[in-house]
Order: sequence, then C-alpha cells, then structure tokens
Amino acid sequence: MIELSHVSRTFGAFRAVDDISVSIPSGQIVGLLGPNGAGKTTTMRMITGFLAPSGGSISIDGMNIAEAPVAVKRKIGYMPESAPLYSDMIVDDYLRYVAAMQGVDADAKVASLANVCGLTEVMHKNIGELSRGYKQRVGLAHALMQDPEILILDEPTSGLDPNQIIEVRNLIKEIGRTRTVIVSTHILGEVEMICDRVIIISKGKIVADGPTEEIRGHFGHYTTLRLTVGGCTRDELVHLLGSVRGIGALRDANPVYIRGEAAPVSLMLSVEGDEEPRPAIFRLIADRGWTLYELAVQTSSLEEVFRALTVDAATGTGTSNEEVV
Repeated sequence: MIELSHVSRTFGAFRAVDDISVSIPSGQIVGLLGPNGAGKTTTMRMITGFLAPSGGSISIDGMNIAEAPVAVKRKIGYMPESAPLYSDMIVDDYLRYVAAMQGVDADAKVASLANVCGLTEVMHKNIGELSRGYKQRVGLAHALMQDPEILILDEPTSGLDPNQIIEVRNLIKEIGRTRTVIVSTHILGEVEMICDRVIIISKGKIVADGPTEEIRGHFGHYTTLRLTVGGCTRDELVHLLGSVRGIGALRDANPVYIRGEAAPVSLMLSVEGDEEPRPAIFRLIADRGWTLYELAVQTSSLEEVFRALTVDAATGTGTSNEEVV
C-alpha cells in the first residue's frame, strides 16, 4: 500500500505538487497522467525517496519514508525516463555489477531477469550498441533486480518504435500481475491498454482519480454518433436529421467504402443532454427507403477527458460539441 497524505513540494516560490492525497493498494497498475510541468515526475521522485516532500507524509506498507528510508527503498524499483546506464559495459557485466551493488546473488538473478525482460540475445553486447528499446529493457531489469514490490516507471516507452512499444507494454502488463506498478506516460492510449486506474494531475493537484471507464463516465460529457447512410445526398440527410430531437452539431466523418454503394454519406452527430435519438433516426431513414449502414455510439475518449481536465480547465474554456469526435 502506497499512501500519500497532503503531500506538497516547492522549489523556491514554485509549488510543483500542491497538497495531494492518494492511496494505491498492492497489485494495481496505475497510470499517472498530466501535461508537462504538472508534477508527475516530482511526485514519483518523492515516492521513491529521491526527493523529500516540503509538506505532508508518504508511507509504504505503513512505514513513513522519512523515518525508515532504507527499508522503504528496498521495496521500490524505479526506472527514470532516461535510464542511467554505463554505455561501455556489456549487458551481462552491467547487471552483475548492479546485483553486487544491491547485495543480490547475480548467478541466481541475472539469467532470470534477462529472460523476463527479453535480453537473452543481447547479454554479450555493449549497452552503447543497443537500440533504445533494449536500453529501456536493461533499465527495467535494473529496476527489478531486488524483486521490488513496487515498480515506478517514468515514460517507459518514450522514443521507442511501434514494435518496441508493444513489447514493453506487454512486459509491463506481465510484471504487473505480481507487483504494484506506477506508470507515467504522455501516450493516453497506452494507459487505456495497460492500467487498472488513472490519476490525472494538473498544476500540482489531482483532478481525477479512478478506473478508466469510471473517469470517462464521470467526466466525459460528450456522446457522439457515427452515421453512414446510402441512397441519399448529404443535404437530404442533414435536412432529415434537423427534425430529430437531441441532435446538436453535425460534421463530416471519414468516408466509408461500401461495396455496391457509389457514395454513402457519413456524419458525426453530437448528442445533447440525455436524449436517445437513435430509434427516431432509424425510423426516419427506413421510412424513406434509404439504407442504414452504420449508427454507432462513440463516447468520450480518455484524450478528450484529459484535455477537458487540464487544458480547458486551466484556460477556463470548454470544448464544443463540434470539436469532440
């Protein structure tokens, strides 16, 4: 259990983290989101004990990190965004060096970590010769050396190609089966794929905290329908939709290829309030003999919620229905 109680951190007159309180139980994969400068990295560094909070307290399994720093740090593995590696060392030698520094039996641990982190085929290479993806894996193996109960990863897929990102995501999900994992990332789709819970930080404060679907439901105020119809023109369809209660802004959607249909019309329709316009849309299209190919609900994405809670909240502006698709 990780417990932050009224934690703040200032740098001179600047307050990077402002009175945050959060509990993270064992066995969760938690995504820590926020724009640049929101306080994510500062928060993670305080949890690891690298930085001391200016106010409040942090405890791990009931132990205050300020009172028992060594015991707490033994429970934590930390991989910063740019893992600090010795580029002139061979991977096997580096991991054995880390094991010796941490009092771990290298013969028993290094081979198993190489297998878990997918490093077996590069153990004989210099770290400086490795791709960024493999360097991230070496950094992850370093963080896992003491078999920590808590793993904290700062932008673990930053700078990786798509194949490497998928490999690292799968690795994190596998590791998260037996550990508490905190992941800081700018890739919102990544959070949806691997995290059980999302914490969004803006200007040093927590503005949202909960399961991804719950955050969407609570903070996502927009529902959009994607509609594709054949046998009519765009103007005819728009005119028809004008009589349906609950339909707000309309905009063109990416066209869909339908075999045998020359030019189906695709639109994105914003839904106002709690209206359910789909039955009326279906009946009106059927009555005119047009062909309904698609009528799909698209609820707010995590990206839209993130923007509403950070950019829009900070500027005092909202996101119009026409912008949300």
